[in-house]
Order: sequence, then structure tokens, then C-alpha cells
Amino acid sequence: MKYFVLFISILTLFSVNSQVNHSKWDALLTAHVSKSGIVDYNGFKADQSKLTAYLNELAANAPSSSWSENETMAYWINAYNAYTVKLMIKNYPLSSITNLKYEGKSAWDYKWIKIGAETLSLNDIEHTKLRKKYNDPRIHFAVNCASFSCPILLNTAYTSDKLMAQLESQARLFINDPKRNQISSSNVKISQIFEWYKDDFTRGSKGVIDYLNKYSKTKIKPGTKISYLNYNWKLNE
Repeated sequence: MKYFVLFISILTLFSVNSQVNHSKWDALLTAHVSKSGIVDYNGFKADQSKLTAYLNELAANAPSSSWSENETMAYWINAYNAYTVKLMIKNYPLSSITNLKYEGKSAWDYKWIKIGAETLSLNDIEHTKLRKKYNDPRIHFAVNCASFSCPILLNTAYTSDKLMAQLESQARLFINDPKRNQISSSNVKISQIFEWYKDDFTRGSKGVIDYLNKYSKTKIKPGTKISYLNYNWKLNE
């Protein structure tokens, strides 16, 4: 009997340790990101040892098949955002992430993120670990590319228990943000995110307007012409 109890205790311990606690990242976000998504990169730089400790936890605890879908999605969203901040403070000060080049590759294509047995790029995380697997366009409102026109960097970590509410909130916030989308009932000027990833937003619906109307405070008339705002790649500080 005692061996059975010991086995259950070890199994429970392994299960608890198999998922990452995102509290370290949450504390950093609360300290260095405003509610409007303005990032204090100097603050992150001063706390880079704490960021490194969190990234080491991510690297040592890659998601497994035993994790729930929400746990895994939250992990990869947090990983994308945290590794992006790491890249920024490594090169700070700089005016834009687009200025970074590694071995002739962009900041998004360069493979430098070691998680488990894999070495990944930011694009690998966004497009393979997230978009390809989950088919959820709200992912675009959660990952942050350190630029002004991006959906804001949420100043709390994504967690499995709050994930769906967080994604809904980010979608509503971004679509109704007049700095990033300009929407009236008959005139729509929206982020290029909706142009670049049009298929994500039109899958299962009639078009981008249908998707926007799910969240927009101002309902757009059918057939309204859409135009796209130039993307501002200036650092979100």
C-alpha cells in the first residue's frame, strides 16, 4: 500500500511540474507594461535576470500531449511575447524590430529560441505552434511584435483558466482601438493584419466585415469598402 501511495505522490508531483507557472512573466508585465500597451524596455533590461529565469523555465518545460489545449496555447503565446521582449532588450536602444538582421534573416525568421529539443524562430511559434494548430484568428490579437501598430502587449500573462476571456478581450480592444482601426458604418480603414491574414478571419464566415462586426461597437453595413492603414513598425515604447 505504501508503495502505491508513493507512486501516486510521484505521479502527482510530475503532473504539477509538467506545466509552467507564468507568474514570473506576469510580474514583469505588470511592472513594465502599461494598461495601454506601452513597454518600458529599460525596465525590462534592468530586470533581465528575472526574464532569463522565466525563459529558462519555458525552455526546460516544453508542452506535452498531457497538457490541455488552453495550457499549450497560453504557453506559446507567452513564449512568443517573452522571447520578443528578450530580443528587444538585447538590442536596445533601437527604433524598430524591422532593423534587426541575423545571418541575413529577419528577427522573425532567425532560429534562436531553444525549447526542449527544438530550435525555433518567432515565426515558427506564431505560424506552426499557434496558427496552424489552433485555427483561432484571435491569436493575432495576443502575440505582440514590439511595434506600435500591433495589438497591444497585454500587461498580464496568458493563463489556461483565463485564456478564452483574454483572447475575447484583446480582440474587442484591438478592433475598437481608433489608433489601429478606423471604423464607421460605411467607411472602414483597418489594420493590415486583416489583409495579411485574410484567410484566418474569413474562414467560416462571409468576409472580414462579418468578423469585425462580431466585436466592433459600430456595426458596419454589408458591402462597405475596406481599405488598410499603413503599418507603423516603430517600437511600442
